[in-house]
Amino acid sequence: MSTLCLLPLALILDALLGEPRALWSRLPHPAVLMGRVVGWFDATLNHGPGRRLKGLTAMALMVLGSWVLGWALSLFGGLVELILAAILLAHRSLIDHLGAVLRGLQTSTGDGRRAVAMIVGRDTAAMDDPAIIRAAVESGAENFSDGLVAPAFWFLLAGLPGLLVYKITNTADSMIGHRTPRHEAFGWAAARFDDLLNLAPARLTALLIALTHGQLGHWSEISAEARRHRSPNAGWPEAAMARAIGIALSGPRSYGGQMQDYPFVNPTGDRQPKPQSITDTTRALWRVWAALTGTLALAAVVLG
Repeated sequence: MSTLCLLPLALILDALLGEPRALWSRLPHPAVLMGRVVGWFDATLNHGPGRRLKGLTAMALMVLGSWVLGWALSLFGGLVELILAAILLAHRSLIDHLGAVLRGLQTSTGDGRRAVAMIVGRDTAAMDDPAIIRAAVESGAENFSDGLVAPAFWFLLAGLPGLLVYKITNTADSMIGHRTPRHEAFGWAAARFDDLLNLAPARLTALLIALTHGQLGHWSEISAEARRHRSPNAGWPEAAMARAIGIALSGPRSYGGQMQDYPFVNPTGDRQPKPQSITDTTRALWRVWAALTGTLALAAVVLG
């Protein structure tokens, strides 16, 4: 069965089942196993001179190993590919995380901070409610690209090998692709390769959000603000989502105790969003998911 036929089925399975605790409390999730591989390379190679070259070597070995593993697993047939694709897509888990932030805010600001700290890398200890909400919406937009559109994109183009290469790269970027004294050199290759693999999916995500929310007329503004964003890719889905739900995103925030004066995305939008904005985001993500899944299913029927 072609990846075009398998992909909409995988999207539906992920949406229905998410991350069953009963299963993953007993077995290590593939993403956890990937994290262990990245951690082993980090602990083994990230020391002494030549850290950038060592990081490049580690990344090359992880990519090659993931491609070979994906090719080998694909030999077991479409059912294995379908199950693994559904496991490695992350739409439902993203929706669940956003729901946890919303429930936390409904209890207290402190609970909201603790919930949003699970999905963002910035400092959360001093966040007020609007900052928590903006962080959740930004994470929802960016992770919809990283966790659903990008893996679906690479699975569609290159099958299970492409999906595993993307996931190991994205995992490596999240673990070692930071500009810290320990990882700036060693994680350089992971961060750059992740940027490359997300180049098209991030822009596709922004286009899907804009198309499904009547924002194509603002594409020039979305494009301009995305290019001013600190990330070459994250700004695209964030700028599109900001306009889709009418709030301002990004703006000043703290990393490692240092305030960063980042510009706002959609600066004329509401800078004091209410919890309803998280609900609006989840609805927007489901709308895009439905449009993407429906389009792929139709294409599979016509072309598959």
